[in-house]
Amino acid sequence: MKTTAIHWVAIGSSILILALAVYLMETKAFFVLMGVAVLVGVLPFVLGIMYETRVEREKEQMFLEFARNLVESVKAGNPISKSITNVKDKSYGVLSPHVKKLANQILLGIALNTAFKTFADDIGNKSISRSITLIGQAERAGGDIGEILEAVAGAVNTSDKLRKEREANISALVVQGYIIFFVFTIIILVMQFKILPLVEGIAFTGDITNQGLSSPNVAGGNGSQGESFTGSFLYLLLVQGFFSGLAIGKLSGGGVKSGVKHSFWLMFMSFFISAIAGLIFG
Repeated sequence: MKTTAIHWVAIGSSILILALAVYLMETKAFFVLMGVAVLVGVLPFVLGIMYETRVEREKEQMFLEFARNLVESVKAGNPISKSITNVKDKSYGVLSPHVKKLANQILLGIALNTAFKTFADDIGNKSISRSITLIGQAERAGGDIGEILEAVAGAVNTSDKLRKEREANISALVVQGYIIFFVFTIIILVMQFKILPLVEGIAFTGDITNQGLSSPNVAGGNGSQGESFTGSFLYLLLVQGFFSGLAIGKLSGGGVKSGVKHSFWLMFMSFFISAIAGLIFG
């Protein structure tokens, strides 16, 4: 991912909010500002990863359509170079500029294998690169390019179907992962706002009984301990959301990179719910 001006603006804004949070460290706004700073700094990168993931999937889908069109043209008796130039004006989404560049290179007399290699390098997708390499090798070896193209299209189509079936089958587990996280969040909030105050009250009563009403720093000690527990609970929710999102992404998308968006949304929701609960019950 390339770092753009938007990323640097987000990082600068995050640093300013962090500085404000440090200045207000002794207030209740500290944890809120810390969370906002992290979210502002991370958001452009998360959106960038989500966009790249969507583009990669669109490339694979459009390459399948491109391969099918080549199969039809080659089966009609056209050589593969002529077939590529015939389909260059069709719409292939994010793949269209690369297809047009491939066709223009062929029209300029560049060798087909060299043009295919440039095509694969520009796309930067491993699955598509393997398929293009296979097509180039078949054309150079003088085999039945029509059958090779048909086999490649079938392989890409099968891979796409398997991915969609896996996502459909795993969607229930993804929902379960979110439900489990929300149940965990509710338990933590109940402990923070219901159970912890009771424990503090018992400790405060014990201090009064043992030391007398005039005992110094009793309430202050319990208050600072409560704030410490509050911060610990928030950190626990954020850590749980981060790793839960990575696990969900690994199950649904086949890679940790796919889990970044789940981690971001779980951390955002845990922070938002914790902040709202703090305003209502705190």
